[in-house]
Amino acid sequence: MSRAPLVRAIVTFGILAAALYFAISTPIKLGLDLRGGTQIVLETQDSPTTKADREATARALEVLRRRVDALGVAEPGLTQSGDRRIIVELPGLQDPREAERVIGRTAQLSFHPVLGIAQPNEKPKKGEQILADEDGQRIKLGPAALTGEGVTDAQARTDPQRGVAWFVVVDFNGKGGGAWTKLTADAACAPPGDPQRRVAIVLDNRVISSPQVDPSVGCRVGITGGSTEITGNFTMESAQQLAVLIKGGALPVPVKVIEQRTVGPTLGKEAIEASAKACVVGIALTGLFILLVYRLMGLLATIALACYALISYATLIVLGATLTLPGLAGFVLAVGMAIDANVLVFERAREEYASASQRGLPGALTRGYSGAWTAIIDSNVTTLLAAGLLFFLASGPVRGFGVTLSVGVLASMISALVIARLLTDWAVKRRFVRKHPAISGIAKLGRVRTWLNEHGPDLMRHRKLWVAITALVTVVAITGIVTRGLNLGLEFTGGRLVEYSTSRPVDIDQAREVVADAGFPRAVVQESGDGNISVRTGQMTTEQSLEIQRELGELGGKVTKERDELIGPSLGNELRIKALIALGVALLAQMLYLAVRFRWTFALSAVLAMFHDIIFVTGVFAWLGKPIDGVYLAAA
Repeated sequence: MSRAPLVRAIVTFGILAAALYFAISTPIKLGLDLRGGTQIVLETQDSPTTKADREATARALEVLRRRVDALGVAEPGLTQSGDRRIIVELPGLQDPREAERVIGRTAQLSFHPVLGIAQPNEKPKKGEQILADEDGQRIKLGPAALTGEGVTDAQARTDPQRGVAWFVVVDFNGKGGGAWTKLTADAACAPPGDPQRRVAIVLDNRVISSPQVDPSVGCRVGITGGSTEITGNFTMESAQQLAVLIKGGALPVPVKVIEQRTVGPTLGKEAIEASAKACVVGIALTGLFILLVYRLMGLLATIALACYALISYATLIVLGATLTLPGLAGFVLAVGMAIDANVLVFERAREEYASASQRGLPGALTRGYSGAWTAIIDSNVTTLLAAGLLFFLASGPVRGFGVTLSVGVLASMISALVIARLLTDWAVKRRFVRKHPAISGIAKLGRVRTWLNEHGPDLMRHRKLWVAITALVTVVAITGIVTRGLNLGLEFTGGRLVEYSTSRPVDIDQAREVVADAGFPRAVVQESGDGNISVRTGQMTTEQSLEIQRELGELGGKVTKERDELIGPSLGNELRIKALIALGVALLAQMLYLAVRFRWTFALSAVLAMFHDIIFVTGVFAWLGKPIDGVYLAAA
């Protein structure tokens, strides 16, 4: 064995061994759209005293991390995105209301002296507040004597022996403990029953408890020891929630939910199964086609294609990439692209064998690989340019598509130029194959190439006809886009999309009546391919979506919310602009690369032809009313 094949063999077995090791030993990280759970994207907002910059967002992230930890969610994920955004992932959490209550609140906790009962029309003086206490009575509060920054811990507890229901124990730090002692010492100077003996605990401008200081506490003495108990009409849930908010502390800046996605575990499991089937079927059909056309070479290329799938999967694991549903689409798409390089090589090898048969199969195959090398590089580089720009310029699910597509392209080059070459070089050197070159699949040009060579159809003879047809198709496509408009997906328009599954079939017209009666007469209510009912509207609260779920239950039996997506209008506009910029820059980058590699006229012609294809498909989507979303733009 010469040096080059030996090196190729060592590299091949090394890559496959490493890929197999990582594929078996390390599970891939699945996105929430595949394993189920809730994702919330928060955007920090400027407050009167603090600007929502990168530093403030980082401090808010740490506060949110403590709150999420208290929720008890397994393996939660919190990451900062840019200067003002925080991405919160809560695997397995199907009810977003709990996350909204705990995560999204600012939790501005403060402790105030009670100055007395407010009269019906009384206005607060400077530095004072008038708020309703837990019983609805309006009380006057003095300036805050202590804030949540003085709190170190809070826990919900119960003590049946004391005859007390749920209460919250609050621990203070040194400064906070001193302020609490002084606050209760001043309040204890008022006689029992006097409103001024009360201390009001305010959370987000709402009095959550205003108990009187115990009669055993003496005037100017106060409650010492660095801790206290908050009592009231607490349930277990409300006490635990209050403890979580107090322990988490106050956010340095307010936060706003701009995106929320909830996916049920069933929907994610079905997506994984469907994608796995698509990948297997894609490899099988691609392998069958190339086997029929290229015989033995096709069989070996199919084996290399299976290795491509293994390498791609292992690479995603090594990179720590999160596999999402659009990412799976990119993975499956790259299956077909992975075989393109082999087709170029085998066709070039056929030409070499036909023009110089005395070289034999090994020589023809070698020249096939060397002759097709530049074409393979050019085609893959242009795809990598688009995929890379999707990752850096786009956002949301489009980025996941760009990651898996990039990995797939690189893995396909390894499978075609390293693994497939090792296998095919070994095969054509076998004595049996050399004696029976027909089984190799490259000893003849093939029926299609033979027919083309014999008949030599002059396609450009009717170029005026083709130009006229192209112009007509373009006009029809643009007419559809202008007259019917584009059905932009939820991520580009903003709003809420909720998908329900029912145990019994529900008539879609009855479902529309239910949604209209719930206050959404203009909502788009459709039946999905698997029998689920989707509701899309501009604004809908979580409580309203649950009300629709309850109403549908009267028609369809058991109703399960399979998917819940909320996109803010500002985020939708941002995603749309970023996706269009990524598409435009990708076309420009490809044109520049082709201009450098060939001629600018070739580059311009190729990109215009490709842009024509995008316009045509977009026009078809416009006429059919199909949605234009991020995945569509990524595929384009």
